[in-house]
Amino acid sequence: MSESPAYFIGTVFVVSLLVGSFLNVVIYRLPIMMERAWRQECESYLHPDQASHTSQTQAFNLVKPDSTCPSCQHKIRAWENIPVLSWLWLRGKCSQCQNSISIRYPFVELLSAVLSAVAAWHFGFGPAALLAVLATWLLIAMSFIDLDKMLLPDQLTLSLLWIGLLASISGVYVGSADAIIGAAVGYVCLWSLYWAFKLLTGKEGMGYGDFKLLAALGAFVGWQQLPVVILLSSLVGAIVGISLILIQGRDKSQPIPFGPYLAAAGWLTLLNGDWFVSQYLAWIVR
Repeated sequence: MSESPAYFIGTVFVVSLLVGSFLNVVIYRLPIMMERAWRQECESYLHPDQASHTSQTQAFNLVKPDSTCPSCQHKIRAWENIPVLSWLWLRGKCSQCQNSISIRYPFVELLSAVLSAVAAWHFGFGPAALLAVLATWLLIAMSFIDLDKMLLPDQLTLSLLWIGLLASISGVYVGSADAIIGAAVGYVCLWSLYWAFKLLTGKEGMGYGDFKLLAALGAFVGWQQLPVVILLSSLVGAIVGISLILIQGRDKSQPIPFGPYLAAAGWLTLLNGDWFVSQYLAWIVR
């Protein structure tokens, strides 16, 4: 793969298509798994005597039960689960009940493949590319979960954080000092903003998952490029928020997930942070 960039990028594209199919499972099932775990913990705490007698329910995790059509419960066969191609072959419908299958499934698969291939092309064969691809998968899963549930699971944000910190030992992107400071500054930055907003308005402006996500991104790009992540995410978030209000008449008080904008900004900064900084400095000089 090191001798053939095309082969390396092509391999990453195909593998990421398959992973994208699994990410659809993570996006749908992980929040449900978390909600069930929270409910069980609450019941165990509030009714400890009854908890031990609770009957075992059917396994529900990232592997079991097998994928089925949400309308007719038809079990998805192997040939119906080929990333993107099966959706096109079935014309976006279940083979049994003919109900529509959301276009988001092939979109997530294709998005995973394209962004991963771009990361592989940018860094070339090596640890930087492989870790960037892994970070891409995690960021995509987090973004769609946040869009659906206004939730950034610790299982994903903290995994990304540790990957960034461990990568800094070998200086894959930045050194350990820059990564550790970046993680700390990223968390404290949004944590401070959260409490300032809450003290002024009495409302919560964002969730703790956003703090952890920015900390993870700080571990990857270092504290020096955190301003780029914050500025990009805030700019895109403001544009999208204003557009939703003006075009769709969305209620101004309705919360908007910030995770997808942080994820997009962090991914762009990881690949082209120096370019954004140079363009900004050139603009200031003018």
